[in-house]
Amino acid sequence: MAAKGPLSPELLRKMDAYWRAANYLSVGQIYLYDNALLKEPLTTRHIKPRLLGHFGTTVGLNLIYVHLNRVIKERDLSVIYIAGPGHGGPGLVANAYLEGTYSEVYPNVSPDEHGMKRLFTQFSFPGGIPSHVAPETPGSIHEGGELGYALSHAYGAAFDNPDLLVACVVGDGEAETGPTATSWHSNKFLNPVHDGAVLPILHLNGYKIAGPTVLARISHEELDQLFRGYGYTPHVVEGDDPETVHQLLAGTLDTVLDEIKRIQTDARTNGFDWTKRPRWPMIILRTPKGWTGPKEVDGKPVEGTWRSHQVPLSDLVEKPGHVKLLEQWMKSYRPEELFDERGRLRPELAELAPTGERRMSANPLRCRAPSSAT
Repeated sequence: MAAKGPLSPELLRKMDAYWRAANYLSVGQIYLYDNALLKEPLTTRHIKPRLLGHFGTTVGLNLIYVHLNRVIKERDLSVIYIAGPGHGGPGLVANAYLEGTYSEVYPNVSPDEHGMKRLFTQFSFPGGIPSHVAPETPGSIHEGGELGYALSHAYGAAFDNPDLLVACVVGDGEAETGPTATSWHSNKFLNPVHDGAVLPILHLNGYKIAGPTVLARISHEELDQLFRGYGYTPHVVEGDDPETVHQLLAGTLDTVLDEIKRIQTDARTNGFDWTKRPRWPMIILRTPKGWTGPKEVDGKPVEGTWRSHQVPLSDLVEKPGHVKLLEQWMKSYRPEELFDERGRLRPELAELAPTGERRMSANPLRCRAPSSAT
């Protein structure tokens, strides 16, 4: 039985395909030097000699991105995306590329097979780009190399930007840092009359670099009470079946955006009383670490464990069997359904992204100076 939710079967199909495209481009950045569309059998000569990057968090970042694109278009929203797990850089670069901004900023990384090869080659490569969401990434205001500051940057961007929504993804490893523990309280300073809104999304994938995370190991009740104590209303989305998670996340985003709109409309119509602070919504997203990646490598579980945190498949020269696994992994995203023979994103998928300054990678409000009127 198909999962129920606000997405029509056709929109669900397209959004899932767009997500797969972002995932394919993310994996390609970590591993490939050549053969971007896998038009020939993958060999070690197509693979970078030194593999750097982080896959474990990236699929979740890509999932959130495509769902934010939907609500931006449907509601004509101004949104920026802050990725607390900044080492999920492949995902933010991939999405900026899919919506065309990357090629506009860097014409040599064209939206075709040649540009895709360049996109892959430059990632964590001499003369290329860093593996984090660095300043070179279109739309970025938060690098994320030192964990803990995503929320404070998100609230700083929302202050005095009344039309802006800041989607801020906080990794569960990052959530264990002191700066993040303090930043949850920034909602006490948000004035819904003249400030924008921050939507925190806690991504609980269960593991950090070499072990489990604290917040993924406490009960649902305790987690809910923790964030209610911070002054939020938590909404939980969890699962490992893509269709189900797509529908749950879409419905939850609609709910929390309706609530944000209600809070802002009430305050801007009737005034704001600091003694009656609103309880802003947030999302807790539980999906597997390294979701859609290899489930097992050399007899050891990878997906859903700490082993997917960085590079799930390594030793590709010493273990040729890993090259075959990598090829199978990348082909599991069915790139022939996503890109045409020239390597361009198929039009029916490209139309899912916002256009112009509504693209999160091109939103000018990310760097607008605060107003002096308040």
